[in-house]
Amino acid sequence: MRFRAGVRGFLAATVFAALLAGGWTRAAGQESALNPALPLVHTDNGQNSAAAQKAHYVVLVSLDGFRWDYAARDGAKHLLALGKQGVWAPEGMLSSYPSLTFPNHFTLVTGLYPEHHGLVANSFWDEKKQARYAIADAKAVTDGSWYAGVPLWSLAESQGMRTACLFWPGSEAKIAGFAPTWYARFDGKTEATDAVQQARIDNAVALLRMPEDARPHLITIYYSEPDHEGHEFGPDAPETRAAVLKMDAMVGKLEAALKATNLPIDLVVVSDHGMAKIEGGWVTLDQFADLTGFETAGALLYGKTEEDRARAYDKLSHASSQFVAYRRKDVPAALNYNSNPRAGDPVIIATGPYAIRAHGPPAGKADQPPIPGMHGFDPRKLPQMKASFFAAGPDIVHGRTVAPFENVNIYPWLAHLLGLTAPKSDGSLNVLAGTLRDGGEDAGEKGASAQ
Repeated sequence: MRFRAGVRGFLAATVFAALLAGGWTRAAGQESALNPALPLVHTDNGQNSAAAQKAHYVVLVSLDGFRWDYAARDGAKHLLALGKQGVWAPEGMLSSYPSLTFPNHFTLVTGLYPEHHGLVANSFWDEKKQARYAIADAKAVTDGSWYAGVPLWSLAESQGMRTACLFWPGSEAKIAGFAPTWYARFDGKTEATDAVQQARIDNAVALLRMPEDARPHLITIYYSEPDHEGHEFGPDAPETRAAVLKMDAMVGKLEAALKATNLPIDLVVVSDHGMAKIEGGWVTLDQFADLTGFETAGALLYGKTEEDRARAYDKLSHASSQFVAYRRKDVPAALNYNSNPRAGDPVIIATGPYAIRAHGPPAGKADQPPIPGMHGFDPRKLPQMKASFFAAGPDIVHGRTVAPFENVNIYPWLAHLLGLTAPKSDGSLNVLAGTLRDGGEDAGEKGASAQ
């Protein structure tokens, strides 16, 4: 919902009081105010452990839909400078399949492929629950039972380290026993306004200026641009290029604000996926096969019986050169998308930048052409799906580039930066160990692994 000014002020004051009650004591010259444009919810997870207080800080920023080549293409000076100060992936980071927003954001903070953490798409059907998950459904998004894995904030909280999420998919739910100590409720009507975009920076700094026993050591920040412009106008449009430079300027403001705290902060800027220009019109699956009785979500198909699934597969398997149909168990292993029933059966994989859907609009309702830009495709087949990776800070080597790597490897790397002991995941610290000043040694011994 849209917050009115009075409501924003009241909520901010309420949260501020909660922070004080939770251990944010005022000291001369140390008082810092949250920006009321972005109210925060406070969870009482206690104070930082003694070990956590000695750990460094990580600020993890996501720029939704910031394709791997945007920075160099458009001269994003702050991001390029950040990469030269530290490390970056000039040829991009490989998104997990499907290259969609919620699946990949949750992969970044769990180290699990979407089929393992459960968010197999932005919208999907769960047969066991007999319910649908959708990113616009606040009830589903805030229900921790939809999520598997241990997100980075829950890992930190469980090991005595306080965290804050100034937006991040999954951060509004209690997962693996914890919610972040501070988090913002996502509001699609206001989150992209200038005031709320700036408030992310203001609140990050305010939280970092808290006393040592209360301040978060992990802060996540999410921006929805340039994804919106890429969808509406296409990846090569002037509007998208302008959004790229706007987000680059925001990163510059954030970096300057973080430096002013004089804290040892590792700043990591990533994206979830890229963007491709759509070719042709809609590819509508029910024009090739009878999908009567199927639950559907986008191009995901859920047959009620094995007979239904086999019949649909037979019709779809040779229907078009624009997609390949698989029985779920036969989806190529490289996609890591063949074990979770939430992915449906049969599974439809686009062969190019094609807009695929199960059904067109209801009878009598006008159809609309696909939007100019889309994602969700296999990044190994469509390099436009690759994401961005930039990082610099006291724990990161200077002036190094890395070859394309899978985004599941970000999780153990971030956990190491924070001194956390991470659970087994689909990623490996070895992949990015060469970007760390300590070479990835003694993982889990520095910082908050002991309470």
